[in-house]
Amino acid sequence: MRLGKRTDTPVPEPVDQPMTGSLADAAAEHAKARGQRPLQEVDLRSVTPEPAATALIKEATARELVAVQLKTGNGVAFAVADPSDAVLNGLRAAAGMPFTVKVARREDILHVIGATYRALTGIDSRVKDFEARDVLRKTAARTVAAVSANDEAPVVQVVQLIITQALRDRASDVHIEPQPERIRIRFRIDGALHDVLDLPESMGPAIVSRIKIIGGMNIVERRRPQDGQISMDVEGRAVDIRVSTTAVVGGEKVVLRLLDKSRPLFRLEQLGMPAEMAKRYAALLRSPYGMVICAGPTGSGKTTTLYGSLGEINSPDRNIMTIEDPVEYTFPSINQIQINEQAGITFAGGLKSILRQDPDIILVGEVRDVETARIAVQSALTGHFVLSSLHATDAAAALHRLLDMGIENFLIASSVTAVLSQRLVRRVCTYCTEYYQPSKEELVFLDSVGGAPPKDGFVRGAGCNFCANTGYLERIGVYEMMPVSEPIRDLILSRASHEEFRKLARYEGMRTLSEAAAHLVEAGVTTVAEVLRSVYVIGS
Repeated sequence: MRLGKRTDTPVPEPVDQPMTGSLADAAAEHAKARGQRPLQEVDLRSVTPEPAATALIKEATARELVAVQLKTGNGVAFAVADPSDAVLNGLRAAAGMPFTVKVARREDILHVIGATYRALTGIDSRVKDFEARDVLRKTAARTVAAVSANDEAPVVQVVQLIITQALRDRASDVHIEPQPERIRIRFRIDGALHDVLDLPESMGPAIVSRIKIIGGMNIVERRRPQDGQISMDVEGRAVDIRVSTTAVVGGEKVVLRLLDKSRPLFRLEQLGMPAEMAKRYAALLRSPYGMVICAGPTGSGKTTTLYGSLGEINSPDRNIMTIEDPVEYTFPSINQIQINEQAGITFAGGLKSILRQDPDIILVGEVRDVETARIAVQSALTGHFVLSSLHATDAAAALHRLLDMGIENFLIASSVTAVLSQRLVRRVCTYCTEYYQPSKEELVFLDSVGGAPPKDGFVRGAGCNFCANTGYLERIGVYEMMPVSEPIRDLILSRASHEEFRKLARYEGMRTLSEAAAHLVEAGVTTVAEVLRSVYVIGS
């Protein structure tokens, strides 16, 4: 294909929301130096990228030049962050045809590149190769295993592409589910599941076998649930993957929990904890002994909060040790133990060994059983500071959970210094915010938890390129904190009811989960519908 000799600067067209500031100034300076009229700015929130862009320039080139092809009525157009000669010459060489140029923000272009160049684009050819080989029809399990272990096998590439796309989409979990006549692939993004891909039913056993092989699991056992772990590099990022398989009607279901080790660690305020609560919680973390519990369901961000807590108290004069399953974040100055039940390293056994290592602070990744709970409580009573997570619906329920495990009430009253309960709610996408009127049911709920309408009106996301048209982008924590005061200790000793705990804690100033979530609605951070979806309300 013949290379183009020029890059045309289009006559400026009207745009709905022109960008201003340094981007516009830089484009004007560049155009002035070249003796051209200023380049038009483009808002990538509303302008749709060209789906066929991958056929014109490759992803590596797009990322190197920070340029993405736009969908236009006629001709070829690119959005660039820096319209320099080097970038334009690179586009000429890559595109091989005349084109026009517009400017956009660098971060917006990089975001659109990630959405435009889908890792799953070439998956159809792998599926066809797999079906052509017909390796799964009435074959022995060892044949499936051999194919699944071959790095050149289509099923191996399919699994790799699914994981790669999940990381690009910021997915926390990948669900691989056998359905009648198909294998359904779903990603959990910002707490909600989305259908991503359908694969032929015949690929199911091979995909499961491939995941079991790299997860160090038994590929022959297909009836019992299994757990495994995968460590791999994906596009330059170190990733740990927790694998869980279980037999369902139609085959085996696999769930992959993706742990991106390149994610930054957050401070408490960044997680969504109000400033006043963060200050009180940080003071509790500096206790010389005692136990602080972080409670919530699976996927509520407990581990992230615990690591944010360690970041507050980590110092060279303290011996901090953790026992986790798995180790999600790596601290260079902290001693971390990975659970390995096959090697005999359990929470209870590992915690016993930690107590012989002269620890100052102990983090227990999860209290799963009575033995672990008892050792953790006794550790807090013998001069150690213990941080732990626990599955419970709210702060009061966490204390009842310890009582139900069989831990003596006087031990709980003496050891636990505070309980933090949390949820995650999706943030309104800031790129496509619009005003709206909630339903009558939503307004009734907001009023029931003491929430007030936002001063400027209710907001939600209209849906744009940056939030995959969901109206939400990223998540924020919702917290309630219950310090264990003397009156609450008395309730623990008398084994009071859940409602009595909550009533007293609220009298002492605790803001419940639903009240905290209502405050986020009032601030325009999330919506009432999202609070109803994500925050479990008990008598609030």
